[in-house]
Amino acid sequence: MTRLLRLSVLLCVLSGLTAGIAHGQDARLRKKLIATGWDHPDTKRLLDNLAEMEKRPFDGVVLVVIGKTAEGKPCPLVWAHQNQKWQREWFRQAVDELKACKFRRFTDNFVSFGANPGDVDWFDDAGWENIAEHWRIAAWVAKEAALKGILFDPEPYAFPHSQFSYAAQPQRAKHTFAEYYAQARQRGRQIIKAVTQQYPDITLFCYFMNSVNAAATGQGDPRRALESLGYGLYPAFIDGWLDCLPPSVKLVDGCESAYRYNSVLEYLEAGVLIKGACQELVSAENRAKYRAQVQTSFGIYLDAYWNPKGSPWYIDPLGGSRVERLRANVATALRVADEYVWVYGEKYRWWPTPNKSVRPETWPEALPGCEDVLRFARDPADYARSQLERLRLSAAPANLARNGSFSEERITFEGKQLGWREGGCPAGWSAWQHSHSKGTFTWDRQVGAKAKGAARAAGVSDGCFLQHHAVQPNERYVVRAMRKLQGRGDAWMRLRWQRPEGGWFAETQDRIVYADGPAETWAELLGVVQVPEGAGRLVILLGVRGQQSAEDVAWFDDVELYRLP
Repeated sequence: MTRLLRLSVLLCVLSGLTAGIAHGQDARLRKKLIATGWDHPDTKRLLDNLAEMEKRPFDGVVLVVIGKTAEGKPCPLVWAHQNQKWQREWFRQAVDELKACKFRRFTDNFVSFGANPGDVDWFDDAGWENIAEHWRIAAWVAKEAALKGILFDPEPYAFPHSQFSYAAQPQRAKHTFAEYYAQARQRGRQIIKAVTQQYPDITLFCYFMNSVNAAATGQGDPRRALESLGYGLYPAFIDGWLDCLPPSVKLVDGCESAYRYNSVLEYLEAGVLIKGACQELVSAENRAKYRAQVQTSFGIYLDAYWNPKGSPWYIDPLGGSRVERLRANVATALRVADEYVWVYGEKYRWWPTPNKSVRPETWPEALPGCEDVLRFARDPADYARSQLERLRLSAAPANLARNGSFSEERITFEGKQLGWREGGCPAGWSAWQHSHSKGTFTWDRQVGAKAKGAARAAGVSDGCFLQHHAVQPNERYVVRAMRKLQGRGDAWMRLRWQRPEGGWFAETQDRIVYADGPAETWAELLGVVQVPEGAGRLVILLGVRGQQSAEDVAWFDDVELYRLP
């Protein structure tokens, strides 16, 4: 077993992917893209621009919430780790603006919250009472506005202060690292109690959690390594969260270290590290809770796909285009992540922003194609439908499926005439069935989804119609068909791969598609695929299984195959 395969298997086990599926439950793992960066909207800009913002390929945003004191001074939630009394009413207008937002696509939005300025000592009880109230207010805002939760940024931006660095603590000459570590854990308990009392089923999304201190794992006592690290007190704070964490709360390790990841292996290794070795940074009694409630996520740094080659923040396109590399990495990140991948940008914007450090061009203008590849990685079917609609509005797209309407008696393929024979498959199609299956594959000239003509399979216990097409690696295709059932059995579409010279290939990348509609009516089968390296043929299989007599019938019609831009 290769190293990559071992990592894949281990990650599946650690992620709990072997859990049983309840009958009738939607078992799909719905992955989501969250937008964040220097173009963060505040509540007013979110309200004013929501309709346009939701056209972007994201499931939610990280937003800035700014309160207003009685004197009219701004009070941003991101500047929360300070010893100052805040009042909930300062944030009432922001909550009202969020309540006025009618979210359609943005289902997972987060309030931005930071550990800055970070100048409150861990032994300052009064100061931490104020910080806990700031967390409570953030949870109240999220709960009142029906947001998903809080986005916590632990990074220090107010030098020389740094909340989680022992070296930055004002009383380090008086208290040992172990004493500070114990106090940080106590503050973690204090914070999570304040948050969950206000919002019991909150998602606490962090740009990073213990992934930032992964180098401290592998020690008998990780505190020996943590003492000299810039986030050395952070694991104790997280451990305090876990001490009091109700089972309804999700914690998300955003793994900001992924900014420069550029291979499947890097994402898999990080996923295994977060789920595995990073448990060593929490107490033994909290490890089961850590495994159950800490999700793996990854950050995608858009600037790295735009920056020049000499930049330290540069992603090598590996011989292809930059946007294709972006697509590949986002797709991998979504596949490995438990639920979320966040997309962070600095130089350009997705929507209006007053930030003068952001250039006026949008990301799709600066990095052409980036929006399409994000949309494809996030939801290939949604992307395919939007592209088909675009193609149909501009010109009739060329359907690459041969006799996909099942209306022709004879077609020409590769210079040869392919005709229908009485009792045989429709022209341009072949069939296969298992040796124990004794069904029939024919052309039904009287039935059709739109016009007369359909492929008909009856009494088939295990078999399929087939058609193959020449393709090139990395091309993207959408395949659409309609199906209708009578009696027992089921039908589906399977998209498979062969090498250019023939022979099945990359079977782990097969795509199987079932229809959601009722059996007795025509229902859509829609599959979207990208051609794997080494493949030369895409094979469309219209499959049937479980039929027991000639009265059990499956019809297929209107097969469409399009290459996506």
